[in-house]
Amino acid sequence: MKNIHWITTLAWVLLAPLMQLEAIAESPIRPGDHIAIVGNTFADQLRVHGYLETLLLQHSPDNPVSIRNLGWGGDMLSARDRPTNFPSEQSTLSDHQTDVIIACFGMGESFAGEHALEPFRKQLTAFIASHAGLQYNGKSDVRLILVSPIACEDLGNLTPKRDQRNNDLAAYTSVMRDVADNASVPFVDLFEPSLYLMNESAGPNLTQNGIHLNPFGYWALSRSFYRQLIVDEDGQALQPWLLRLDANAVSNESTGVAITHLQVEPSGLSFDATETSLPSLPPPSDQTLPPQLDFQRDQLVVKNLKPGTYQLTIDGHPVTSAKSNEWADGIAIDHSPAHRELEAYREAVNDKNLQFVYSWKALNQVHIVGERKRSPSGRALPNEVIEFNELAKQRDAAIRQPLPRKTRRWQLTRIKN
Repeated sequence: MKNIHWITTLAWVLLAPLMQLEAIAESPIRPGDHIAIVGNTFADQLRVHGYLETLLLQHSPDNPVSIRNLGWGGDMLSARDRPTNFPSEQSTLSDHQTDVIIACFGMGESFAGEHALEPFRKQLTAFIASHAGLQYNGKSDVRLILVSPIACEDLGNLTPKRDQRNNDLAAYTSVMRDVADNASVPFVDLFEPSLYLMNESAGPNLTQNGIHLNPFGYWALSRSFYRQLIVDEDGQALQPWLLRLDANAVSNESTGVAITHLQVEPSGLSFDATETSLPSLPPPSDQTLPPQLDFQRDQLVVKNLKPGTYQLTIDGHPVTSAKSNEWADGIAIDHSPAHRELEAYREAVNDKNLQFVYSWKALNQVHIVGERKRSPSGRALPNEVIEFNELAKQRDAAIRQPLPRKTRRWQLTRIKN
């Protein structure tokens, strides 16, 4: 198992931003909330990857949230241009009966430098005021959550002014925090956690160009984002699976699953694992992860196996293989049947988001107000938009069904001496 130092370090990077939530009596996100996400490219691309939304949906499976992503690439507080006849944001928020808005700004604004901090402060204050007292759900004032920009990653020649960019981003993050505090609005700090992870030399890059996260970056930051939206009172949320067994003592301890019917034989061992929590979402990378992120993966540790190579199967499905000494150190389990089911669920979340985008953000504006408005395809577009919206609602209802937690048979079999 890894050094205890990394456990402490990981706890810091994931939990330090939560200190600002100590004064909040309840989570910024509540069970059953209808959530709208607004903001820049970071916000827009949350819908493509689905890691945060999957975590939020599974937090309260008996009363899950419902999310509509209204992010738009390049949006800033002072520049949120939309095509002609585009539906107003307020109408979309009302259609969704929005309870809470997650607002992601600050990245585009930061390129104006520190001399534009005060205008940014005024724009952010005005943004909060523009939603004050409005009841998009028809019964209670909408709640706001402000989200900072991420840091700028060092990609060599692609990011020649990285240090200055991070100085500016830190300053804009500080302003966002001040404005949020003054308005009693929850604030999510993604600058510090992202900077910490970016400064780790090991593992894949988090961004494609320094400021726009790649799939791995969205996976890597999803838990820190989630932990600042959900106050974990008992400390049990998002704990990865950890199964520890001893082939000599025929003993076990586990987190996330309950182990029963453990049997040790000369060729290996087997047991039943009843899932008490869902597995962790696997990282979208085959590269070795930095230690801070490796702890987010589910893991099986088996001590005192006889020398040899052992294959793990779950309900008869091959998962992975490793040598006995590697099993003793711990092997990440990312591709079990439970993990594949969770990945399929995340893909369903992304498909729901795609159907909504087709209904909300038509891809060809010329069919709406241009020369093709009266063409057969132009005349068909309004009905198609309605149909896509219905598809989004159907997909939304489907993903509200909680994933089942099953009992599965795990077997570790020696395949090579």
